[in-house]
Amino acid sequence: MLERLFKLKAHGTNVRKEVVAGITTFLTMAYIIVVNPSILSSTGMDFGAVFVATCLAAVVGTLIMGLWANYPIALAPGMGLNAFFSFTVVGSMGYTWQVALGAVFLSGLIFFALSIFKVREWIINSIPLSLRFGISAGIGFFLALIALKNAGIVVDNPATLVGMGDVKAAESLLFFSGFILICALSFRRVTGAVMIGIIAVTLVALATGMIEYNGLFSAPPSLAPTFMQLDLAGAFNVGMISVIFAFLFVDLFDTSGTLIGAAQRGGLLDENGKLPRLGRALMSDSVATMSGAVLGTSTTTSYVESTAGIAAGGRTGLTAVVVAGLFAACLVLAPLASIVPAYATAPALLYVAVLMASSLKLIDWDDVTDAAPAVVTALMMPLTFSIANGIALGFVTYAVLKALSGRWSDLNLSVVVIALVFILKFIFLDVA
Repeated sequence: MLERLFKLKAHGTNVRKEVVAGITTFLTMAYIIVVNPSILSSTGMDFGAVFVATCLAAVVGTLIMGLWANYPIALAPGMGLNAFFSFTVVGSMGYTWQVALGAVFLSGLIFFALSIFKVREWIINSIPLSLRFGISAGIGFFLALIALKNAGIVVDNPATLVGMGDVKAAESLLFFSGFILICALSFRRVTGAVMIGIIAVTLVALATGMIEYNGLFSAPPSLAPTFMQLDLAGAFNVGMISVIFAFLFVDLFDTSGTLIGAAQRGGLLDENGKLPRLGRALMSDSVATMSGAVLGTSTTTSYVESTAGIAAGGRTGLTAVVVAGLFAACLVLAPLASIVPAYATAPALLYVAVLMASSLKLIDWDDVTDAAPAVVTALMMPLTFSIANGIALGFVTYAVLKALSGRWSDLNLSVVVIALVFILKFIFLDVA
């Protein structure tokens, strides 16, 4: 049955390889079951319910990707977008988390429509590479700021906006130790480096009495506090347009980049260098986002950590099915997840930030008309505490700078239209 469903022989793999690959992928991304509830609960969402929603969203999305698209790609609530959801849309802009969930659902619905009508290729190909690199780096800087804030390293200062916290505090020392440990293990290619770092910091905190042990296993918490709580009517507010666009835009490029990169790593591209069943893969991602919003979590997206499983031999959707099964098994670990402190998950955020910031090396620094918009995009995300504002200012800078420099050939209709929409937003709408 497995051979008929996943075509294992045609992909040069077997059940054992796929199971090992699935376990490998899971270990590299399992940190999300702790980090995501920690971030989203800052909005007032119930930690236990978000924990269950995180696990179930990963199960649903990964199963669809594995069974329908037959790719060894795992999905879960995305890093960066969960921070944008919590700290910008809810924290800074003042929307309720129910409205934010509505915006996530609408972004997934639009993503699904774009996948059906094949508009996605036009959008992806028309966005300048420099802006894509700037967006990735900017999300990384945004995560870094949140990580340092959660660890008490960066604090507010009336005179300078930000300042140095107490780096000698036990929490700060554990944060730095966790970050160094994750980086060292990653350099040595240790599977599950991020999860090991989180667990190590938590164990030290537990041993020193900084946190209390609440048990290991229990029945899954109730999903009721977040299930079907999304506010679609509130998400149709005109001020939410840029928020929905930000959710959509980041998910679109994150997913496309992950799929192509993972496929290249696993030799899954066809003879023309294209990804077979791309439409199914993208629709799997969009359905996962909508399902996640209904369950009660931020945007669910394809995880680049899936390449770890592919490197271990995963080539088919059976790898994804194994990952989904392991996420389902995590549902009984809620007590363990609830004791993990913010300074234990902060090192994971900073490590992910390092990985995302590496895209800056791909920018053409000799061409200021490419470099400047990318830098504006990257810097404005953490400095305005908003991914949406970073994207908006990046597009406006790119379009205006290219026009004034006489580089009209670098502009296309989609970039001009998006830039004009953002200019109108800044003029007529609240830009917070």
